Amino acid sequence: MTRALIIDDEPLARMVVLEYLQGFPQIEVLQECSDGFEGLKAIQQHQPDLIFLDVQMPKINGFEMLELVDTPPAVIFATAFDEYAIKAFETHAVDYLLKPFSKDRFTKAIDKYLQQAASAVPAAKQTETLLEAAAQSPAQNERIVVKTGTKVKIISVQDVEYLQADDDYVSVITAEGAFLKNKTMAFFEKTLDPRYFVRVHRSYIIAIQQITRLDPYEKDSHLAILKSGAKIPVSKTGYVKLKQVLGI
Repeated sequence: MTRALIIDDEPLARMVVLEYLQGFPQIEVLQECSDGFEGLKAIQQHQPDLIFLDVQMPKINGFEMLELVDTPPAVIFATAFDEYAIKAFETHAVDYLLKPFSKDRFTKAIDKYLQQAASAVPAAKQTETLLEAAAQSPAQNERIVVKTGTKVKIISVQDVEYLQADDDYVSVITAEGAFLKNKTMAFFEKTLDPRYFVRVHRSYIIAIQQITRLDPYEKDSHLAILKSGAKIPVSKTGYVKLKQVLGI
């Protein structure tokens, strides 16, 4: 038996998925969720095998919700046309259904899932790769969604002062404090806008607008002094990157 969730803010869309699933008795719907927060809690509670997920939802979108899941399940997206997401879907999602979709198209998506479920590719790894691809979209780079205990916090990238490597996590530093994100420095270096963020050190990415001055420090290195007073080490390579961005 495949255990599934439906996560979509549109009641009619959830109803259509439920109706079409009547032809698949091997798939049991454990819960319907109307937003990403509810969906996140349901995934943590039920540990489903499969979710039907809308991308464009209020509060947090489908991609942001998936980023907060430690071991994400397989995903079939059911969403309105979203240009930036299609490429990611085509390459890495189990399947995606463009609303409104027919019963035949839905059946093809389920058949594809059942085939993949029998393969050796872990759903978590596939979904992780999908998120990496989706993160290349400018629409996904305007904010960072993190978990703080049982709560979810949305951080605008404009509020980020710097990022620091923290074991298997990245610490996102803002005026409010530090927030851990389960991503790598390489991920943020690749996805944050290089006009505004520079990786100045193996362990640091800084927001250019936060820099007040650059001070020499030891051999071939510098310190970036930020508006907050933080002193960030800048490697020789990082200093070259900074000079290029700052035009100095």
